[in-house]
Amino acid sequence: MNQCYLLIGGNLNDRFALLEMAKKKILESIGLIIKFSSIYETAPWGFESEQNFLNQVLIVSTRLTPIKLLHTCLEIETDLGRVRRSVNYASRTMDVDILFYNEEIVRTKQIVIPHERLHLRRFTLKPLVEISPDFIHPVFKKPLSLLLQECEDHSEVIRL
Repeated sequence: MNQCYLLIGGNLNDRFALLEMAKKKILESIGLIIKFSSIYETAPWGFESEQNFLNQVLIVSTRLTPIKLLHTCLEIETDLGRVRRSVNYASRTMDVDILFYNEEIVRTKQIVIPHERLHLRRFTLKPLVEISPDFIHPVFKKPLSLLLQECEDHSEVIRL
């Protein structure tokens, strides 16, 4: 069985209900959620929006391959109303990002694991450190707790 770390979150519509719906869909189509962080509220990262994001990190046990996991995450986003635009960062109902897949490094045209910007984002690192502070990032060879200390993103991340 594989272990993946997922970041779920969004800033449109009923954010709390959408997080719950995402977890239900993950349980149905990806696997058992074995651990989850608190929910965190943060301002948008990389763009302006009136509504803050709610984010949560999940550790999920799965039989899916990384590519099948990616396609399933994209299906969940679409099922929950996500509309992809040409711009990089925009408000959304749901985002399901693959942060880690076991301790593997996967680099293809379709997918990059570990998520290549997670070490730059306090809103990702803080919930990760809450549930898995000693996990060693497979690329940087550092525990997540140290990556959070070194993170230059000082935006406010509020634990709810």
